[in-house]
Amino acid sequence: MSGAVMVTGGGRGIGRSIVERLVEEGWTVGFTWRADEVCAREVETAASGRARAFALDVRDRRRPASLVGEIEAVLGPLSGLVNCAGIHREGLLALTPDAEWDEVLDVNLGGVFRCCRAVLPGMVSRRRGSIVNVSSLSALHGRAGQAAYAAAKAGVLGLTRALSREVGKRGIRVNAVLPGFVATDLTDAVPGDVAAELRAMETLKSGTSPRAVAEAVAFLVSDRSAAITGQTLVVDAGASA
Repeated sequence: MSGAVMVTGGGRGIGRSIVERLVEEGWTVGFTWRADEVCAREVETAASGRARAFALDVRDRRRPASLVGEIEAVLGPLSGLVNCAGIHREGLLALTPDAEWDEVLDVNLGGVFRCCRAVLPGMVSRRRGSIVNVSSLSALHGRAGQAAYAAAKAGVLGLTRALSREVGKRGIRVNAVLPGFVATDLTDAVPGDVAAELRAMETLKSGTSPRAVAEAVAFLVSDRSAAITGQTLVVDAGASA
């Protein structure tokens, strides 16, 4: 498989590494940013024309569908989608206001739903495509203070499995990548003692880098994983072993 891939949240952190790795593999990439246009333009410039940045707030109910049309008008039909955009909030459930709960679920799970829905008509008509959803180790292992985040990321795994059943016969694969602790802007809010505890569970002391996650995503987007769908690939330096 080759062609164009859409990556949400591609301006920073894991998303940026995914964009860079896909470009290295010969894909053209349309990636989205929400809050940091400067970083997004840096990624775009470094890709020498093989990646284009587009503004997107994944909470927007209408924008994903129109964005797919914009990306395909510039880069051609989408062969892949990587849902990486997300937010992280720490707080005890008993003290979590409705607005914060809703925001975490809407971005981390609702955004995946809306972007999948936006690309599927084209993929179904072409009978080909690969969707990769980025979840989190929090989806499997409960942690105090991450109820909303864990619920959303666990929902991503359920969506991945169910959607793979819906679209497999139409030649579309849907998988998830589940990173462990990765030091990025998104995890800056994690308290130092919590980060140390998460790292202590790893069996590979080199830890999990954004690049390691990007390698897994690139594999699942490509034809190298042609017989894999509905699966979760854990990339966590052995923390869940």
